[in-house]
Amino acid sequence: MSESVRAGAPEKGRPARIGVIGGGRMGSGIAHAFLMAGADVAVVERDATAAQAARDRILDAVAASVERGAAAPDPDRLVVTVTWEALAGGELVVEAVPEVVLLKREALRRAEDLIGPDAVLATNTSSLSIDVLAEGLERPGAFLGMHFFNPVPASALVEVVTGSRTAPTAAEQATEWVQRLGKTAVVVRDSPGFASSRLGVLLGLEAIRMVEEGVATPDDIDLAMTLGYKHPVGPLRLTDIVGLDVRLDIAEYLARELGPRYEPPELLRTMVAEGMLGRKSGRGFYEWPGAAPSGDSEPPSDPERR
Repeated sequence: MSESVRAGAPEKGRPARIGVIGGGRMGSGIAHAFLMAGADVAVVERDATAAQAARDRILDAVAASVERGAAAPDPDRLVVTVTWEALAGGELVVEAVPEVVLLKREALRRAEDLIGPDAVLATNTSSLSIDVLAEGLERPGAFLGMHFFNPVPASALVEVVTGSRTAPTAAEQATEWVQRLGKTAVVVRDSPGFASSRLGVLLGLEAIRMVEEGVATPDDIDLAMTLGYKHPVGPLRLTDIVGLDVRLDIAEYLARELGPRYEPPELLRTMVAEGMLGRKSGRGFYEWPGAAPSGDSEPPSDPERR
């Protein structure tokens, strides 16, 4: 990962060089997807313990993919480290740290100092403003959002989110990266919640209100959407997978930006206060036997988050 290469758009015929900042649920998923696509991947974590956990998480996911029939990638193409210099030479660096503006800005500025002038720098966010995160960057034209969906390897969509200063060439390059992963890109303008989160969060909040009002059980509400509307998973089960705390944070942000239609139901606030966070805590709208906090360096995500 130390040899110098030309940065810029993905070049067919040689391994791509990808950097990922953060090896939690989403970061490891992004690394997994690019590794399976034949890229050289460097993941930077905050400390040695987190780095080892991220490496184990990625390689376990790779092994599961291989068991399902995927071609096995070269494990030497993966580097998980605490050394930020591993990002140098990357053609695309994706920041995947928690949804905290100051934390993301710090990571992005640090990465920008290391990568080449033609590299694309991306943030994996589902709700935070690209323009806000770009503040302090020296090359905002090379910066945009790449909103991956959880689980990353199995999802078919990536939102490419352009800020007011994002160069058209950066969006084109990001779209090419998405295509190299075998996924489809949709390009959206920087706006609170982008496209998928504005719709997905609203549906989830209304489903919670229905439970709160005793309209129907979580099972029946979810069945109405999976059987009636062909959603792959119901909004309440998805909320459990996302994490109720994550959904609450995003809803509060969207309520501030877009108005009271995103105001979180009191039931959601109560469940979070009581530690009923969904799958990661073992209990939410459903029971998750054997579930426990994963130890990830970031909260879990979904179509509305990163």
